[in-house]
Formats: sequence, structure tokens, C-alpha cells
Amino acid sequence: MTTPGRGLHGRVLDTLGPAITAGEYPPGSVLRTDELAQHFEVSRSVMREAVRVLESMHLVESRRRVGVTVRPKAEWNVYDPQVIRWRLAGADRPHQLRSLTVLRSAIEPVAAGLAAQHATAEQCAELTECALGMVANSRGHRLEQYLVHDIAFHRVVLTASGNEMFARLGDVVAEVLAGRTHHEVMFEDPDPAAVTLHVRVAEAVRAGDASRAEELTRQIAVGALQELDILAP
Repeated sequence: MTTPGRGLHGRVLDTLGPAITAGEYPPGSVLRTDELAQHFEVSRSVMREAVRVLESMHLVESRRRVGVTVRPKAEWNVYDPQVIRWRLAGADRPHQLRSLTVLRSAIEPVAAGLAAQHATAEQCAELTECALGMVANSRGHRLEQYLVHDIAFHRVVLTASGNEMFARLGDVVAEVLAGRTHHEVMFEDPDPAAVTLHVRVAEAVRAGDASRAEELTRQIAVGALQELDILAP
């Protein structure tokens, strides 16, 4: 599905990007702009705009007299939310989910501990509101509604840490949480224990208990990895 507002080059990206990340065009493959424009039935200027976006993600590089060359996976911007989304939509999904969840397990507990030390009153209130929203939508197969509050919760934790590097990972965490839901790597209802842990993290942050906030968030991460062992081995 083309992202609204991106026009013709968005349609090209939504086909070409997943094809590259899925390995349909292996590293070193040379793509001819003119041929691609003809294939997608778009102008060369539209094709060049799509290529510029792919270049910004480090998926390809464009050189005169050579064409557009697919770069090695090690050079991709794997933190780009769109690259994450494309990879989660392909055969690489189990590896991608595990890689992202391990990243979360390394970052989010520390961020929660910092949030307990630095969160403002407004951020504490927002965290509590998000946790309660998760509770309210944790039954009755309401995963999409639950997801909204889950993403918001983790964004607040990362932002409230006071560390701008952690805060910038909000989009990455949002993509992995959305990917678990949209690709059915979730139980029909969230694990009640995990929901309760989110509530307790909010309480620990509000109480300024850094060690407890960190430990509870680590338990959430461990639970997420255990879910992957079952649902996406």
C-alpha cells in the first residue's frame, strides 16, 4: 500500500524498497533508471526522486555511466523506520524482529531508569495514562487500539530519559511494536503479566525509583524475547 501523500515516487518505493531488502536485487545489482521508469510507467524525474530516497537510506548508490547499484546489507541504514518496515514485511522478519527486540532489551531498561530520575510531572502523567490505556484495551482482541497506547508508552519512556539519543529511537521501537501486531507475531490478547509490568513501570517512574523502573522494563524485554521464541522462532 502506498503511503498517502507520497505520490508516484511513493508507489515506486513501496515496490522497489521491499524488493531490495528482500534480496530480489542482490548487493552489486545494477538498476537502470530508464528501464525502471519504463517498468513502473513513471517519468525519469519521478524515478530519480525514488532513487534519491533509496540513496538516503544507503540501500543503493548512483554513479554516472554505471547506474544505480544495490549496496551491501552492512551499509544499509537499518535504523530507518521505512527500512525496518520493509524488512519486517519480508522473509527476513524473524531475524529482524529478534535483532530489534534485543536492541530494545539493551536500551529501554536504562532509559526507564533515567526516566525515573528525570521525568517531568507531565511525562509521569502521560506514562500513567498510556499504561491505563493498555489495560483498557488488553482484552477482547483489540490489538490495534492496544498498539496505540503501547507505542506512546515506550516513546514517553525514551523521551523522559532526558537522553536525546534514546529519544531518537522512538520511531524504531514504534516500528517493531507495530510489526509484531500487523504481522501477527502477537497473541490474540497481550500477555496480562506484560500489561501489569507496564503499569508498574509507570508507578516506579512516578515514584522516582530508578532501579525498580529499570528492572521492571528488563522483565518486559525478556518477555518479548520469549514471545518471539514461540511465535517467530
